[in-house]
Amino acid sequence: MANLILILGDQLSHTLSALEGADPGKDLVVMAEVHDEASYTSHHKKKLVLIFSAMRHFARELEDRGFRVHYHHYAPDSPHQSLEQVVQDLAGQHNADKVVTTECGEYRLDAEIRQWHDRLGMPVEIRPDTRFLAGKEEFARWAEGRKQLRMEFFYREMRRKTGLLMTPDGEPEGGHWNYDADNRRKWTGKPPAPAPFRVEPDATTREMISLVEQHFSDHFGTTEDFHFAVTADDARAALDHFIDFALPCFGDYQDAMSDTEDWLFHSILSPYLNSGLLEPMEVCEAAVQAWYAGQAPINAVEGFVRQILGWREFVRGIYWLTMPDYARENRLGNQRSLPWFYWTGDTHMRCMQRAIDSTYRNGYAHHIQRLMVTGNFALLAGIHPEEICDWYLAVYVDAYDWVELPNTLGMVMHADGGYLGSKPYAASGKYIHRMSDHCSQCVYNVNNTTEENACPFNALYWHFMDRHQADFHRNPRMKMMFRNWQRQDEDRRQATLARAEWLLDNLEKL
Repeated sequence: MANLILILGDQLSHTLSALEGADPGKDLVVMAEVHDEASYTSHHKKKLVLIFSAMRHFARELEDRGFRVHYHHYAPDSPHQSLEQVVQDLAGQHNADKVVTTECGEYRLDAEIRQWHDRLGMPVEIRPDTRFLAGKEEFARWAEGRKQLRMEFFYREMRRKTGLLMTPDGEPEGGHWNYDADNRRKWTGKPPAPAPFRVEPDATTREMISLVEQHFSDHFGTTEDFHFAVTADDARAALDHFIDFALPCFGDYQDAMSDTEDWLFHSILSPYLNSGLLEPMEVCEAAVQAWYAGQAPINAVEGFVRQILGWREFVRGIYWLTMPDYARENRLGNQRSLPWFYWTGDTHMRCMQRAIDSTYRNGYAHHIQRLMVTGNFALLAGIHPEEICDWYLAVYVDAYDWVELPNTLGMVMHADGGYLGSKPYAASGKYIHRMSDHCSQCVYNVNNTTEENACPFNALYWHFMDRHQADFHRNPRMKMMFRNWQRQDEDRRQATLARAEWLLDNLEKL
């Protein structure tokens, strides 16, 4: 009797716990492209190509290692539209003993799989995902008794646990835990940004491009210029490329935005980390070795490690600690619908247009574009959290529910009442002007607030502050901004609020 070993599209790791102790001659590995998972949101076309192609490459690697693999290819008219239907059919065909799988990254699917033992009438063994550096139970123990969870303190614990960037006597390398204050330089064209890492599509990837164009033509994005890695070997080459060419400048310019460059010095490794082609420890160790070898400065290496060892692990812990209630949080009471220009990029706001255009073409935008441009606008405009969360999940190739939801609902929208972050990341156009060159190309004037040509972010920022005084006036990190608002002349405040009300009534015209 065989085990059915189910491997999902974001579990493409040969170290996966579901494969531990597997008998290649007897067990059957199951991988499936199914309609339900491919279409429950309007996944970016490049995201579908990346996942499907990477899955097919991984299945062949397993076969090369001696495993028997049943691979269910996507077909819109297939009688098996869900993972459960595929598994149920195979269980009967092969008289399987049990299903073995690794815990998945989405509460919706996890809840379904945990009911399979009843519906399939057979055991379903769900193993922990050991690719993460902090297990669910470990994070829950750390969080127990804390009214608010702060990434910085969790991050320090993870540094101590892993020894990354730690001296032999237990102190942080360089004398500081965090170099974020050194990571805020504006990029003015020098040093030049390196060319992004590229992998030319092979026959399998080209086949996936055709499949996606045929069956998902109405989905967001484009398949043109697809150049992501779809194997672990190519993902490691992408890691090497980042270490050699981009990491040295990553720290200084990690918060910078450019009107002409999509990638700047960012690693673009999150699609591979989140699909399993890379594992977090190997990525962090590669960056740390660059510090010890003198190839990159401490602010670059620490900032990069913090994103993975700190933030990535932190948001996963919060997701599994708080779901499913977390997904329904809306503490600021936002009800406005997402403007249609989030899907089209048809807006006069240059920063928004460039971020959405990059997202459409690449399935990617870096964290400041997501947080301080598209996210900041959604926060200021009072967009319903569910709508902006759905958008982020759909449009980014690295977006999976466990990482997207806390980042968007908690960090971007502050809809959890400050559980994840100590303050809302609200900002006027001045922040965008300080960190980019978008404003010089914009029809709106970043220096104006109430005029017809004024940057919409400015009036919307003050409107946000005014309508949420009761929520934030006691927040020590926001007291200065509330004082600045109160110090403004009453006529000017009323003019600002009037301008903001007009903007909110005319979002689609901006």
